[in-house]
Formats: sequence, C-alpha cells, structure tokens
Amino acid sequence: MPPWLQIVWDVSPIFVEFGRLSIRWYGLLFALGFVIGFYIVRGMYQRERKPLEDLDALLLYIVGGTVIGARLGHTLFYYPDYYLANPAEIIKIWEGGIASHGGVIGVLAALYLYVRSRPDQPFLWVLDRLTVPAALCAALIRIGNVFNSEILGTPADVPWAFVFERIDTVPRHPVQLYESAAYLVIFATLYAIYRRYESRLPTGLLSGLFFILVFTARFFLEFYKERFAAFEQELLLSMGQILSIPVVVLGIGLLIYARRRGAQRADSS
Repeated sequence: MPPWLQIVWDVSPIFVEFGRLSIRWYGLLFALGFVIGFYIVRGMYQRERKPLEDLDALLLYIVGGTVIGARLGHTLFYYPDYYLANPAEIIKIWEGGIASHGGVIGVLAALYLYVRSRPDQPFLWVLDRLTVPAALCAALIRIGNVFNSEILGTPADVPWAFVFERIDTVPRHPVQLYESAAYLVIFATLYAIYRRYESRLPTGLLSGLFFILVFTARFFLEFYKERFAAFEQELLLSMGQILSIPVVVLGIGLLIYARRRGAQRADSS
C-alpha cells in the first residue's frame, strides 16, 4: 500500500504531566465514561423517582466491580500460569492489562451486593439501566486503547490502516476504532429504547440486547485482532470469542425472559 494512504500514529499516551505525576489519555477517557454514565443514570433515577442519594454508592460499587473484575479477568483468562505463580503482580493494574469479560463478571457481582439492601431497585431493573452508559464507556475505553497503541489489529492494506509507530511499521486494521464505533451505535440504540419505555421498560430487555449486541460485535471483530496470548495461537477461536459465546447466550435468555414478562403483564391488564 502506498505510504500516503497509511495513518501513522505516534501520539503520546500521556495527556498531561505534573512532574513525576502523569495523566494518560486512557485513564482520562475511562474516567470520562463513568462521569457521563453517572449523569445518564442520574437522569433515569430522577424520571423514575428513585432515591438520588443511592447513586454515590452505586457508582462506587460499579467502579470497584469493573476494575477488580477486569483485572482478574485479564490475569486468570489470559495468563493464569504467570499470575498464579506471581500473585503480587495481580494488583499492578497501573502496568496495564484488563479484560472486558472479567469486567462484566465484576459488575454483576458488585450489583448483587448493591441491590441486597435496596428492594426498590431489583437486580435486573438496575442492570437494564446501567447497560446504556456501559456501552458508551466501552466506546471511550477503546479510543483510549488507540492512544496506548494496544489491542492491535491484523495487518491490512485498506486506506484507513493505522501504523502504530511506537510498536512497529506494519499497517493494521484500527480495530479499536471499529469496536468504538459499534459500541456508540449500540449506546444510541439502547438509550433510544429506554426513552421510549422509561418506567414501562420490560425487565431484562436492555440487558439482553446489550449482551447480544456488544458481544456479537466483539466476536466478529476479534477476527481483525492480533492474538496476544501465546496459547491462543493454537485455538480455532480467540479467548475473547470463546468468552463471548456464553454472554450472548445469557443475552438471549434475558430477551426471552423480558418477552414472557411483557406477555404476562399484557394478560393481567
């Protein structure tokens, strides 16, 4: 491919530095996703007359569940031998390494803890509403991966191929941007559905759609990603694809549940 059709990416991953302290684009976008998500959920709680004072606790549970789950997912799904032999390395999240599938598990566990003392906010009720900002947050995180020159795509000769100069000189699919665009479309779709139904939203509908759409997109886009764990090279599917399949099945189950609940409401009205 002619060099003028390549997008050479050599942007620093650091947004700003204060002496020895630095703020990275990845961390900034990660935090921005949670801040915007907080206000999206706040608007939902206001419209549906839920206690706004619970939101601070909800945010802490979700941030903690996301970070812990995503880190454990990376260490146990992709490099279990190394991290089980060196458990002190697991906490070094600042060195990089998180996995979205682990983040999902962490959020579900954190949400279970959150709703135990809040009977007015059932598990699926909260999960349905959290999926909307979650898709937006995922889109911003993938942009952060571009700044970090990580989660590299496979070699490509398309005009929009990226050369991540800090890594090598190979033109690659900007798969991070493919994922980000997909998640933005999913965010817009889920938010539009929520605004249509609001308090009449069938329980499980948004959660089911989120799991199906996000992890179906993830499954197919994995074909455009380099496999970074050595053991994956011998597999027919990548670890990301293997882990996506049960999440999609869970999403289908939630859609069936939502449809049955909706039919029961219609029969009783």
